[in-house]
Amino acid sequence: MRPQPLICASDVEATSRWYQKLLGCQSAHGGPNYERLVSQGKLILQLHKWEVEHDHGAIGNPNLKPYGNGVLLWFEIDDFDAAVARAEAMGVEVVLPRHRNPPEAEGDGGPNHWEYWLRDPNGYVVVLASPDGSADGSWRPG
Repeated sequence: MRPQPLICASDVEATSRWYQKLLGCQSAHGGPNYERLVSQGKLILQLHKWEVEHDHGAIGNPNLKPYGNGVLLWFEIDDFDAAVARAEAMGVEVVLPRHRNPPEAEGDGGPNHWEYWLRDPNGYVVVLASPDGSADGSWRPG
């Protein structure tokens, strides 16, 4: 099983470019109404224009905000430091700056990774996370 998250956007093409720049992913569909973003050939995120119903009807109501209340778009990425640098160069809105989870090096389990929380152009909260176990400095990409 693999998750295939889909979010609505007012400008699918601009949102696609934003995620491609942030995550280093690629377009696998393109267009103003729907997009599939992939990384290493695997689907990581779908984008859908709010007002387009296709054959399934409306997906959501663009007037209900905040978008994604209670949902985080969470991406584990091998190039965490580079992604944070890309985010900062893009001038993203930071929700929580880079921090370790759990906060203490000898924390009670937890992922032992770095996180950086930000907001996408549509208002969704996005979390960049290094791989589990990488916050102690010994982890290397496989």
